Amino acid sequence: MAILLSASQKLFRPPLALKIGDNCHSVWSCPLKMASRDQLQAKCQAMMPSSTNFEIYDPPKAVWVWTEKKDVMTAAVERGWNTFVFSSHSRKLADEWSSIAMIKPLFIQEGEIFDSENKRIAIVSEISCPEQLEQLQLLDGQAENVVISLMDWQVIPAENIVAVFQGSQTKVLAIGKTPSEAQLFLEALEQGLSGVVLKIEDSEVILKLKEYFDRRNEVKNVLSLVKATVSQVQVAGMGDRVCVDLCTLMRPGEGLLVGSYARGLLLVHSECLASSYISSRPFRVNAGPVHAYVAVPGGKTCYLSELQSGKEVIVVDLNGRQRTAVVGRVKIETRPLILVEAKLQIDDSDDKTKYSILLQNAETVGLVCPFQVGKHNMSAIPVTTLKVGDEVLLRVQGGARHTGIEIQEFIIEK
Repeated sequence: MAILLSASQKLFRPPLALKIGDNCHSVWSCPLKMASRDQLQAKCQAMMPSSTNFEIYDPPKAVWVWTEKKDVMTAAVERGWNTFVFSSHSRKLADEWSSIAMIKPLFIQEGEIFDSENKRIAIVSEISCPEQLEQLQLLDGQAENVVISLMDWQVIPAENIVAVFQGSQTKVLAIGKTPSEAQLFLEALEQGLSGVVLKIEDSEVILKLKEYFDRRNEVKNVLSLVKATVSQVQVAGMGDRVCVDLCTLMRPGEGLLVGSYARGLLLVHSECLASSYISSRPFRVNAGPVHAYVAVPGGKTCYLSELQSGKEVIVVDLNGRQRTAVVGRVKIETRPLILVEAKLQIDDSDDKTKYSILLQNAETVGLVCPFQVGKHNMSAIPVTTLKVGDEVLLRVQGGARHTGIEIQEFIIEK
């Protein structure tokens, strides 16, 4: 059974990191006015979460498979889904599959689902009109599981069902025939239904749904970000830079991992902070030129020039927590660029590896810097005030790539 993180985890927003202090160069901070330094520091500390309030429990999503195709059964079992639904006249098929694989057979008969010991597991309900949807509420508590078949509309009824059964001990699963239908049911009202029953005869549906779960599960992994010291800042002339506008909002400390070399990606801050000259655009990252790599789901990279509406990227915060976001729009325009190079902060190290990024030379573009508990700090430094010796956050990874996939081979990037 696969685990799918809830939207409350996927859409986690990091706290606002305020810049407090007297002896610092220009940095971004929240636009709080008429408050003393002590008041600002108290606000900053109050907004920092403890390590305990980030984790939010979310029950696993159930996947049942309703099929008579052996290759579908094999694909499902290999991916950890071993609950299968059979019609009442297919007990012989269930016995055959049970002899070759560890499966849990369920049998549907007269609107109910039973296990092999004839214990009722679920009630089946068809929804084709609003009246039937209202009657579904009466099933709350009558069975451990309710399996629904949406005959007409899908999105609105699924959302209504999530709302009605929120907090209930009864689990609601929807019958789906395609990966997109399954995804719809699992994401309705962010929380999603308790699971899906795949009624399919094509093993490709199993493969695609597993890929979907893998992408969503990826957000529970915290990426390792390290401190890097800026070693060079240099005006670099004109170039075609890419603004990535996402279908989600970002908060201070969040951005995209971007770099000129795949071996190291720097965390580029979003434009979520307001200034005196321009309104905030919390959906945007001014990410760099068209040649640059950007991190995408699955541990892969792609070129910024390859992004387009509908593609996915990973949004990362200063603690390495990540979530998947959909690209809504990409803007490519010619702008002045600035070259930033950084090196790892490793004492007594002979490592001379450089990590590089080019960014638009503008006050709204910045790199996320590390947060240090107990010290005055900021969320990001604009490239216009970045200087040698500043600390930024870096994701170190393998440099050799083939179509965005990390491979093992000799490579020199410079």
